Amino acid sequence: MKKKIFFFLNIIFSVQLLSQNLSFDIGSPVTEIELTGINKEKIKLSDLRGKLVLIDFWASWCKPCRRENPNKVLAYKYYNNKEFVNGNGFEIYSISLDKNSKAWDEAIKKDNLLWKNHVSDLKGWESEVAKMYNIKSIPSNILIDKDGTIIAKNLKGNRLINFLQSQKKLKLKEAN
Repeated sequence: MKKKIFFFLNIIFSVQLLSQNLSFDIGSPVTEIELTGINKEKIKLSDLRGKLVLIDFWASWCKPCRRENPNKVLAYKYYNNKEFVNGNGFEIYSISLDKNSKAWDEAIKKDNLLWKNHVSDLKGWESEVAKMYNIKSIPSNILIDKDGTIIAKNLKGNRLINFLQSQKKLKLKEAN
């Protein structure tokens, strides 16, 4: 009898977990994120609505993340103020999986990460946001449009630049 009750409760618990599993496929809306910034202020993802936003998961101790940072800096410098088909401007919302705030701050400065949206809960892999977004490895990222809908995932290196270029609003020259 105890085995049957345990089995039944296990099924109910599993169904509850599956029903809470959020989908982060292309075309899906993202869930709000509000984390503490490097300067101790709360920064919401929704504050960046209207722009293309790269939600970037990284850490100061992650060598592949640090090698990817120059690509993000280049993309930010060039596309920050551009007009896109589905957003006006480009921002990066960097979520650090660091536990050490000093190492995190030093990496931001050393890698010249120019954008202001650097956030973390300083819980490393125990970060609720990383769990919610099902982040299993870093670097990882999600690109969302002006409305918070996922339009691309894990754009690294030239793929980020090429995708942003493909999303630029074309300006037609007036005929004389």
